[in-house]
Amino acid sequence: MTLQTKLPKVGTTIFTVMSQLALEHDAVNLGQGFPDFDVPQRLIQALDRAMREGKNQYAPMTGIPALRQAIAAKTERCYGHRPDADAEITVCSGASEAIFDAVAAVVRPGEEVIVLDPCYDSYEPAIDLAGGRAVHVPLDPQTFAPDWNLIRAAVTPKTRLLMINSPHNPSGAMFTAEDIAQLTALLRDMGIWLLSDEVYEHIVFDGRRHESVLRYPELRERAFVVSSFGKTYHCTGWKIGYCIAPPQLSAELRKVHQYNTFCTFAPAQWAFAEMIEAEPEHYEQLGAFYQAKRDRFREQLLTTRLKPLPVPGGYFQLVDYSDVSDLDDLAFCRWLTVEKGVAAIPLSPFYESPPTGQRLARLCFAKNEATLDKAIERLRKL
Repeated sequence: MTLQTKLPKVGTTIFTVMSQLALEHDAVNLGQGFPDFDVPQRLIQALDRAMREGKNQYAPMTGIPALRQAIAAKTERCYGHRPDADAEITVCSGASEAIFDAVAAVVRPGEEVIVLDPCYDSYEPAIDLAGGRAVHVPLDPQTFAPDWNLIRAAVTPKTRLLMINSPHNPSGAMFTAEDIAQLTALLRDMGIWLLSDEVYEHIVFDGRRHESVLRYPELRERAFVVSSFGKTYHCTGWKIGYCIAPPQLSAELRKVHQYNTFCTFAPAQWAFAEMIEAEPEHYEQLGAFYQAKRDRFREQLLTTRLKPLPVPGGYFQLVDYSDVSDLDDLAFCRWLTVEKGVAAIPLSPFYESPPTGQRLARLCFAKNEATLDKAIERLRKL
């Protein structure tokens, strides 16, 4: 028998490739987006306590009630809207699972999903597995702002879902209030669902406001809004996130979720419930915590031949390397890792059709100072 793949465009992800290359060549890994500093102590202690108290068996499919109630209260505190903890909040095994479940829940074979390039690499495979077709609309290649005329022109009678991401990976760009107004006008009176990937929601800089879809009644009534505990609490390996959606969408998402993972890591759910309630200042101060890292890293990059782009949110820094090399981004990042000892992520894997001549790479500054200092020392030799 010959196996015909359902994902012909998918290979090993660029994140795995570059991390493995970094390991093989003892490079400073600023590629894959994970912190190398500690999880909050309260969270570790709460997890340990939950395990020792025997909270180690299956959690309820939608998430433990205490966590869903804590998420509801946190959402109201942040965005002025309190979702129904029973009908509208589903705890998932990471934001990636929530995204997959949402796409599988509403996209049928032959339908179209608009994605904005560059976009995270899990979006299109989820669409493909649902039998849909990803319609790629480019963001501005310099500012990564959405072009609403292009997005509007991409809508067809087959469009079922629009996927957005703010703060944006890989650029850090953020939707403005005007973008939200344009989005609302675009979707009004259309049978198009919205998936808003908001995993970097608390990592926002320079006094900017995160324009969560949850702030806007007309949008949230048609939206899956996805969040990540891993990004907020420095524990990406725990793989716990959640999705907030109106009851009819949550019901469909849960049909997929219960046969995908059913539930997720129970002791951590108890730990997050305690952490959210006992230490709200963690997520409230997260932007300031990362802004200090961004500013310090940016100042250091200015002493190299790499040109840092603006970063309104998230924990990635794009750099223009055109003064260093004419290599395409894949070749440059491989060269940078193997020859110069710093791993970065190229942007082209985030695109269907990368902009011609783009010379950008993504660096992660969610690292301790010693890690970043070591990387800068090597980058100054470019």
